[in-house]
Amino acid sequence: MSVCFDAGSVDAVVLDIEGTTSATGFVVDVLYPYARERFGTLLGSRGDEPEVARAVTQVRELAGEPDADAGRIEKILHGWVDEDRKATPLKTLQGILWAEGFARGELVSHFYPEVIGVLRGWAADGVRLYVYSSGSVSAQRAWFTYSPEGSLMDLVSGFYDTENAGPKQEADSYRAISAAVGVPFDRTLFLSDRPGELDAARAAGWLTVGVRRAGEPYFAAGASGHPEAFAFDEITVSASRSTA
Repeated sequence: MSVCFDAGSVDAVVLDIEGTTSATGFVVDVLYPYARERFGTLLGSRGDEPEVARAVTQVRELAGEPDADAGRIEKILHGWVDEDRKATPLKTLQGILWAEGFARGELVSHFYPEVIGVLRGWAADGVRLYVYSSGSVSAQRAWFTYSPEGSLMDLVSGFYDTENAGPKQEADSYRAISAAVGVPFDRTLFLSDRPGELDAARAAGWLTVGVRRAGEPYFAAGASGHPEAFAFDEITVSASRSTA
């Protein structure tokens, strides 16, 4: 079904990744195992790197195990992966490993077939594009740099995750993004497959569309009363040129 917004009514589109622009199965079946196999090496040989050390401290705090060593940290991370827990330090460490894998050519990101063309069209029409995902900003940047059609970084104006914006099912996170990008709440459109995220964005005053793709984990949950589309080319948005 199509969702149309009046010309000039949307200045920014904020994109979820898993289940929205891209298949969750790719993340679960390709990216999760890739990082899982490398956690031990990362923790054992690079634990003194500031980003790794900060994430390890956060793991200890969240797990309530202040004395956990590298081996224990690895086991905790594996458990969180099995639970699909959206823990910030897990996402940070996964993001480090994924970014390096993309840069080495061992990984290429996935996008649903229509997405890249639609994003290019929206950007050409003056719509500013942002990403808000539970995956770390470094992972998001790698995802959009190493797409099947090459780098898409020129399309994206900013990246947000649970660390620089906040949890995705809390309205204050969306308000924080609005404050950072300087786009009015009611001219910002959020696309996601998760009803809880859509509800939080709507509570912050954003426009919303639930993206429902067959086979994705939240497909059966519906759109929780939000406008819905089954692909990006069913969504029509355009902004005034002054917003580009």
